[in-house]
Amino acid sequence: MSHRDKAANQLMQHKKLLEGKPQENATESAGRPIGLHTASETVGPRGPMLMHDFQYQDIMAHFNQERIPERVVHAKGAGAFGYFEVTHDITQYTKACVFDHIGKKTPVGVRFSTVGGESGSADTARDPRGFAVKFYTQDGNWDLVGNNTPIFFIRDPILFPSFIHTQKRNPVTHLKDPDMFWDFISLRPETTHQVSFLFSERGTPDGYRHMNGYGSHTFKLVNKDGKPVYCKFHFKTDQGIKNFTASQAAQLSADDPDYAIRDLYNAIASGNFPSWTLKIQVMTFEEAEKFKFNPFDLTKVWSQKEYPLIPVGRMVLNLNPKNYFAEVEQIAFCPAHLIPGIEPSPDKMLQGRMFSYPDTHRHRLGTNYLQIPVNCPFAAKVRNYIRDGPACVTDNQGGAPNYFPNSFSGPTDDAKFSPSTYEASGDVKRYNTADDDNYAQVTTFWREVLSPSDRTALVTNIAGHLKDASEFIQKRTVGNFTQVDAECGKRIQELLDEHKKQSAKAANL
Repeated sequence: MSHRDKAANQLMQHKKLLEGKPQENATESAGRPIGLHTASETVGPRGPMLMHDFQYQDIMAHFNQERIPERVVHAKGAGAFGYFEVTHDITQYTKACVFDHIGKKTPVGVRFSTVGGESGSADTARDPRGFAVKFYTQDGNWDLVGNNTPIFFIRDPILFPSFIHTQKRNPVTHLKDPDMFWDFISLRPETTHQVSFLFSERGTPDGYRHMNGYGSHTFKLVNKDGKPVYCKFHFKTDQGIKNFTASQAAQLSADDPDYAIRDLYNAIASGNFPSWTLKIQVMTFEEAEKFKFNPFDLTKVWSQKEYPLIPVGRMVLNLNPKNYFAEVEQIAFCPAHLIPGIEPSPDKMLQGRMFSYPDTHRHRLGTNYLQIPVNCPFAAKVRNYIRDGPACVTDNQGGAPNYFPNSFSGPTDDAKFSPSTYEASGDVKRYNTADDDNYAQVTTFWREVLSPSDRTALVTNIAGHLKDASEFIQKRTVGNFTQVDAECGKRIQELLDEHKKQSAKAANL
């Protein structure tokens, strides 16, 4: 078995750990030892089963319900654990305990994922990658829930369900539908920036170790004096950026659809611990007020020339999950899980996610999802007035009162933990952001970030997918990319024309 990798040898390793120890007796779920595991209880060898065969009921009833609902997005992923260590002092910006001194280490749990595909989809599919980090701090859990890109497709969360539906399956054919995808994309040109990232080689990263992670949203940092600034978080991979070409990714989808999960597991199991350097960008409130565009627009980046990256610390993943279901399938991240010193900004997408994530977790995992060990804020003690519900596995806070205010020594509040104050004013209405600047940053990406070979890959990948959409949708999409750069639109159209000629030629054979 020496030729097999760590993941393939997992069961052999488990067996080796138990060598020399007496074999344990199987039990029912309540702990009763089992006499025979391979037969149900019947009246005679050919007779009917008995209603009182609890051993069968115990096994079968659990099996019937052992699959929790699949995540609507980010269904397939990999997880690992490790620590974050502070290497640079940023206490001038934030009082968050995770950053309170150089050298401080905080345990973390991380989940990487694809976004649009089902749990059985290929790891190398062209898709954004989720990059979610849970910091287990003494002030509670802080979840930084981002992607491997610093931007997103939309800037208003009311569009999110429609956008995700276009990534999923046609409700009639149950097939992925290029018309659905490109129709929405071309009708909402704010998607152009992220689509350009997605259809570049960055859309098919070489596993999870060779990609960056971003908080993406704008957050607010508050220091011990109560002074706030706006912030963006960047995790830069220490392994270096590596991506697959479209053909390499397609081949791996066939040969090893679980490539990224395997790669991460084997690297950690071999002692080749992946790491990322955390950096932040900072913008003052005064700068935000005068900024040339909405600094809370998730479809745009902050220029690193104007707002340079400030080093903070290093995250190391050195521990594989003991059990995938318990520690990866059940791990639940939420952008609303913040700690004192880190607060939300007016970013609409962030505020929308702060509702949708815990709402989804309660549906998928149950109202007490935060009592699941991997989600439990074990470095802090939970003291609140929330009680009961399915799967309460703690002492339910014992005899403490379950209402507030009370006269019986229940936990109380403290103004020092109140969020910072800020002014908000304006007319209440639904503001249409469709006509905000949708192309300027994409033009910079095309002209200044992508190399000539990168541009070729981008237009080739777009045309290769867009060719299957209806012609009127193709035309609208090409029009959007022409506004990015005339050359970009022209090259996509030329490739679409070539695909059309080839299809006609093949049809006449």
